[in-house]
Amino acid sequence: MNRFRVRATLRSLLAATLALGALAAGSAEATGRQLAPQLQSRSALVMRADTGEVLYRKNAEETLPIASITKLMTAMVVLDAKQSLDERIQITNEDVDHLRASSSRLAVGTVLTRREAFTLALMSSENRAAAALLRNYPGGKSAGVVAMNRKARALGMTHSRFVEATGLSGDNRSTPADLARMVKAASQYSNIRNFSTTRELTVKVRGRYPTLYRNTNPLVRNPTWDIDVTKTGYIKEAGRCLVMQTTISGKPVVMVLMNSWGTFTRVGDASRVRRWIETSAPAQLTASR
Repeated sequence: MNRFRVRATLRSLLAATLALGALAAGSAEATGRQLAPQLQSRSALVMRADTGEVLYRKNAEETLPIASITKLMTAMVVLDAKQSLDERIQITNEDVDHLRASSSRLAVGTVLTRREAFTLALMSSENRAAAALLRNYPGGKSAGVVAMNRKARALGMTHSRFVEATGLSGDNRSTPADLARMVKAASQYSNIRNFSTTRELTVKVRGRYPTLYRNTNPLVRNPTWDIDVTKTGYIKEAGRCLVMQTTISGKPVVMVLMNSWGTFTRVGDASRVRRWIETSAPAQLTASR
């Protein structure tokens, strides 16, 4: 009888240990057998860009505000309109943020080429540049928003909604799974690859004042990273966000990291994902397909 009690006790202890392990991991899941990286982002998804194989997920179907990650969709629809990148557009009062009263160094009256506006919007997340791009879209801002939602549907982003160009509105919402599709699509645009990974750019504000802008993702300045597309984002309700397509162990990988709690947490999470893949990558990453 005691032997049976011992066995029952051992089974109970094993079940409790497994339950505690699952609780500690939260909703994170790696598709391989290796221990999943402990990410601080509330929601995340890591995917092979070439095969669509999901390597890691954490709350990947949760619909969240996406902040300036929105600008990737803005860039795609404006590029789809095939407007001249050399055409000059002006920052006006319509481009000023009246929702959150956020600051901008891009003064009203500044004239930029569309190419410069793209670079500032994607590289340094300049809201007025993004707003000006969609305002100058054929048919104006409202037509541009329609195009953004139409593009999302075409990409299979079934849990996404866009209401404006910048991401300042918390009503721009998506899931990590949908955003992975968007990043993969954005990587097909050579201009988005170039604009989003530019390290810095100097523009003349109001034609007179040289102003230096830097990329909001410090990893683009790290020579050990090979980044194809990147975008950061932040508003209070979205937390700090980061999406990228990068090459790790010779394979293209999409990372979506949403609602990180600290200023450097999203970059730290990206490094943790990379280290996990390089040292204990799931078999499907290294498999030849």
